[in-house]
Amino acid sequence: MDPKGLIPEDRRSGENEPSAGGRSPDPTDGEGSGAPAQRRLYGRRRGKKLRMRGSALIGAHLPGLSLDVSQPILDPASLFAEPYSALWLEIGFGGGEHLAAEAARHCERAYIGCEPFLNGVAKALGLIEDMALTNVRLYEGDAGDVIGALPAGSLGGVYLLFPDPWPKRRHRKRRFLSDEALQRLARAMRPGAELRFATDIDDNAGWTLARVLRSGAFAWPAESAADWRSPWPDWKGTRYEAKALAEGRTPAFFTFRRT
Repeated sequence: MDPKGLIPEDRRSGENEPSAGGRSPDPTDGEGSGAPAQRRLYGRRRGKKLRMRGSALIGAHLPGLSLDVSQPILDPASLFAEPYSALWLEIGFGGGEHLAAEAARHCERAYIGCEPFLNGVAKALGLIEDMALTNVRLYEGDAGDVIGALPAGSLGGVYLLFPDPWPKRRHRKRRFLSDEALQRLARAMRPGAELRFATDIDDNAGWTLARVLRSGAFAWPAESAADWRSPWPDWKGTRYEAKALAEGRTPAFFTFRRT
């Protein structure tokens, strides 16, 4: 079965929102060229000037919640005060709404959120403080840095929700779930761990699905179209999903399992 045949290609082009925190190959490197790609983080790092509370949160709370990825994280459990049943990673959490909701709903889990956009980090810190969450750690930067620093088999789940689709053909190599990124994710995820991916761009769905399936490290247990057209049972939605629906686009929700 041709995975791209499941979802029609979207041929739109135009400017997009900031990158979801993924590390992407430099546009001068051709995909599949065989040469190591020079890595570069795309998208804005800052937006409007932070409000007083956001600046205060960055200064007072971000240092205590930040990850140090300058060296391997040998024991992720040591990052959290309480033991956890599973460690989940959210790649590009935006304003942190989904990350905070999941952390509050599943207090038995621990969460790491990655986001290069400082304004989004400030919003997430506000939610963490307001909801008194103790099971969240943040990284202001490229999710690839965290994935590389974590020990093998340490992740019980990963979210990548509505990332920058980079719809122009010449920009597709910037998408997060490249062949290389999937290999790195597979190393960090334990067998049976879920990779949850959502997008409202048809071409991005097909492009990503093809790469996940050919990686050999993930299974896609979907049996019918309803399995990717319906969100996850505990799904509360995000602002990016609401924007897509308002603009007439139908999101797709994929669950892949580490084999």
